[in-house]
Amino acid sequence: MNAFETIIYAKRETVAWISLNRPQVHNAIDLRMRDELWEAIQAAQQDPGVRVVVVRGEGASFSSGADINDFGASSSYIEARRARRERDLWGALAYFPKPLIAAIHGYVLGAGLELAMLCDIRVCAEDAELGLPEAKLGYIPAAGGTQLLPRLIGNGHALEIMLTGEPIEALEAYRLGLVHRVVQSVTIRAEAESYAKLLADKPPEALRLAKEAVLRGLDTPLDQGLVLEQRLARSALTGN
Repeated sequence: MNAFETIIYAKRETVAWISLNRPQVHNAIDLRMRDELWEAIQAAQQDPGVRVVVVRGEGASFSSGADINDFGASSSYIEARRARRERDLWGALAYFPKPLIAAIHGYVLGAGLELAMLCDIRVCAEDAELGLPEAKLGYIPAAGGTQLLPRLIGNGHALEIMLTGEPIEALEAYRLGLVHRVVQSVTIRAEAESYAKLLADKPPEALRLAKEAVLRGLDTPLDQGLVLEQRLARSALTGN
């Protein structure tokens, strides 16, 4: 039974499905949704039966971004800062040890795109519009966008997207390397499920160690990254 108000959490065999469920506002992320996403991510991480997590959106969009009606109020802003310290959703996603797949469609904007970028694999419907429009509203991406986007597509393309605030289409996102696969909108869920099953069939410890090597090695000098890789490779072989 789903115990959440703004998301749906469902486990099917070894795959956990987290569906953003505020379709009436294109799955805009408010404080409650952020808290519930944090709880769902913790549940998936702690469940040994979950090998892969898929994040998707109900209705016409993946997510249109942060709900400015919620985060924009002064009292809500104070609450948002407190909640972020106590329940760091973005940090939990950034270092989540299991494979994360984003199945994205429709609007994928602002915090919605940042959520998708924190996933390892992005399967994208052909109708998707992806962007970071924060500059148009007088602020900047604050859930990892300024750091994630340049790492994925390079500084030049990332700055163009952030400074103009204009969205890009799915095929352009694929050309830039922002998404891994573009599929017909009607097949997006099936494609994500196929990807999830492919990963779920792999030895989970090997996938965890591969993610750890990449995430921890990204910001280290090459020689230190290679040492980390060798240590984790030995761990994969010996279990120590």
